Amino acid sequence: MRPVQTTRSGSTASPICFASARATFPRTGDDWARRHRAAERRSAATADTQRNRKCSTVFGCASPFLPGRMLNARPLNLSRIEIVGALIFDFDGVIADSEAIANTVLAETVTRLGHATTLDEALTRYSGRRWDEAVAEIEAAIGRPLPSDFSGQLKLATLERFRTNLKEVSGATDFIRRFAHIPRCIASSSSIDRLQLCLSVLALEWEFGGHVFSADMVARGKPHPDIFLFAASKLGVHPDECLVIEDSAGGIRAAVAAGMTVVGLCAASHIREGHDLKLRDAGAVHLAHSWSDVERFALHFFKG
Repeated sequence: MRPVQTTRSGSTASPICFASARATFPRTGDDWARRHRAAERRSAATADTQRNRKCSTVFGCASPFLPGRMLNARPLNLSRIEIVGALIFDFDGVIADSEAIANTVLAETVTRLGHATTLDEALTRYSGRRWDEAVAEIEAAIGRPLPSDFSGQLKLATLERFRTNLKEVSGATDFIRRFAHIPRCIASSSSIDRLQLCLSVLALEWEFGGHVFSADMVARGKPHPDIFLFAASKLGVHPDECLVIEDSAGGIRAAVAAGMTVVGLCAASHIREGHDLKLRDAGAVHLAHSWSDVERFALHFFKG
């Protein structure tokens, strides 16, 4: 599982706040013009969604956000368009189809401790919660304190399963390479060692270089905006010029709080019916059930 982190974990990075992140950018005439174009781009994308009244649900929606003319349009040649902004990817459940694997390992571990647990039960009880809350829930279920090495052993077992079973969320690599000319990074709640291992397994380590950021690097994890503001400052772009791809309600709230445009992606194998509604309730205006849907929205977002 991917717990929500709320405290610094062995990091020397300075806390990031909205004011400090924005203060790193100069206020020039060109700067204001670029920001105005970004605002127009977001308004146009949202207007298309509202005007066409697309359902945006993960189940049974063929065209979640763009007008029919966009669905049939020829691919845009973005190499001839001035690129404004950046792509920020969450990782687990967005690029890596890792949530079902991690929660399967957790369910097996809790079952061995004496409390029979299925994958769906692990997803419902523990996924998206702070780790200390998940530990308390498990201890209540088994009726005794967990062993002192529980977290460490669970992590080792999870990473070992990733080495043999991990796959991408279908379409993620194609999307990443399709938009290779746009500044991008990963901003995840997972630890750096987990991210590095998973990127290596998926043969994506060279696609992001040093732009792989963990919530361990900031004071507060998602749903606080710190990790996204930190990422934008590292990429040298304004928060309101960033397009974020997220799969969790906490991540959606963090991106919205950072002032970014966010697409809620419901494409990984851990997604269950109703997940799209949770993302919408968290503030997602744009929802997708495949990377093809995300690509159509990204083309629309970056063309402006």
